[in-house]
Amino acid sequence: MSNNTASLYIDTNRTIAEISPLLFGGFVEHMGRCVYEGIYDPKSPLADDQGFRADVLDALREQKYTTIRYPGGNFLSGYNWLDGVGPKDKRPRRRELAWQSIETNQFGTNEFIEFCRKIDAKPMFGVNMGTGTPQAAGDLVEYCNAPVGTYYGDLRAAHGYHDPHNVSLWCVGNEMDGPWQIGALQAAEYGAKAMEAAKIMKWHDPTIKTVLCGSSNDRMPTYPQWDRIALEIAYEQVDYLSIHYYASNKSDDTASYLANALLFEEYVDTLAATARYVKAKRRSKHDVYLSWDEWQVWYKGDPTHGGWTEAPHLAEEQYNLEDALVVGQWLNVFLRKADVLKIACVAQIVNVISWMHTKSDGLLKFPSYDVFKLVSNNAHGSALDVAVKCPEVETKEFDFVPALDVSASYDESTNEGAIFVVNRSQTDAITTDVIWQSGHPDCIAEAWQLAGTNVKEVNTWDEPDRLRAKTIQPPAIVDGKATLQLPPLSFTVLTTRSQPA
Repeated sequence: MSNNTASLYIDTNRTIAEISPLLFGGFVEHMGRCVYEGIYDPKSPLADDQGFRADVLDALREQKYTTIRYPGGNFLSGYNWLDGVGPKDKRPRRRELAWQSIETNQFGTNEFIEFCRKIDAKPMFGVNMGTGTPQAAGDLVEYCNAPVGTYYGDLRAAHGYHDPHNVSLWCVGNEMDGPWQIGALQAAEYGAKAMEAAKIMKWHDPTIKTVLCGSSNDRMPTYPQWDRIALEIAYEQVDYLSIHYYASNKSDDTASYLANALLFEEYVDTLAATARYVKAKRRSKHDVYLSWDEWQVWYKGDPTHGGWTEAPHLAEEQYNLEDALVVGQWLNVFLRKADVLKIACVAQIVNVISWMHTKSDGLLKFPSYDVFKLVSNNAHGSALDVAVKCPEVETKEFDFVPALDVSASYDESTNEGAIFVVNRSQTDAITTDVIWQSGHPDCIAEAWQLAGTNVKEVNTWDEPDRLRAKTIQPPAIVDGKATLQLPPLSFTVLTTRSQPA
């Protein structure tokens, strides 16, 4: 094979697993300007009659988020949910310790439910395992999910919501292994507290699914013992193990940064194996899957302490081309690990470590926005195990790695497929054959490409469309094969269509 040619082999019978729709989730935390001046900004001329930013809602709908995790994050471990319900003029202003900001509590549980309804996403609530108690966790489940007739169901009705919210996904705490966390715990302490909280929560509503805090990242000194210990204690009461990871290029080593998918896969493999070990040790018939409910690029050094102000500008990263290509690989990993990974929430959906920034009368989208949208809109059905033959690129951190990072999906119910390809090479275009070994489609229906020559290129308020995904001419399929050019530093998406048999 030539150094500049590659082959992708697609077999619709070679499936990995069904793609969980919940892989395309987001995260909202009371941090910086994610809530206030982000999704909720009554003073903006772009706000609707409930104070939600109409332009942000439109952009989120375009991305087709399936679930949103709330209210944190580090914020969660010092949060009393009762502060954020009831008449707004009676809600307390609090010093928020995690981000050293002032929390007005004008946005809380019921506003979040309204927000999720507006973008057609499932709410995913967290309960406080720092300063909070198992009792308070159960009370919130009762408030959200119980019918009227008891204290918290009646309280919800008094706040204007007679019918239960029926929240089905619940995070039992946040990053409780981290010394930065309010009320941080040792693994055994957390496992015991989480088990008791989850028991009470499920007694209130046996249909809910719970997420146990796993390691905050793979650099924690307790990783992966933390995950094993907490799981061994709470295993039967939880349904998912949370994993968090933030990618960075602090060393300005683009070649290694563009190979970060290897780290992502290793992280998933290690914790999936840890969960399998605990299942075997406990002789359990219960499965615990992974919930990657915080993931994003984050390293450019914006402040994270708010100076005791409202809605301070915190961690407002500007995302460039190389960041977008890392996001593309991350989403590819989600599909390749669809057998064990069932939930994922990008942190966060606006302003804070986000590919969308607001000002009072405008919205700016970074190129990562397009990458996520193309995958969330087109990856359906089953993830496929794609065989890839391609050149390699050299990196300092990982030695030689494949130049192409690939995933694919196929939906048997609609006869529609999709292929997602990142070309990691910084210099070489790669002529690539896509070869269908089975499930030969009638045509490539649509094709998009995000590409550039400068890895540090970003969109700005003055030039908001400098780097966007563009439609390209779909290549023809001849005798089960299509050929296309993959520019260096590119993300390419193809969708396929077949007539029903």
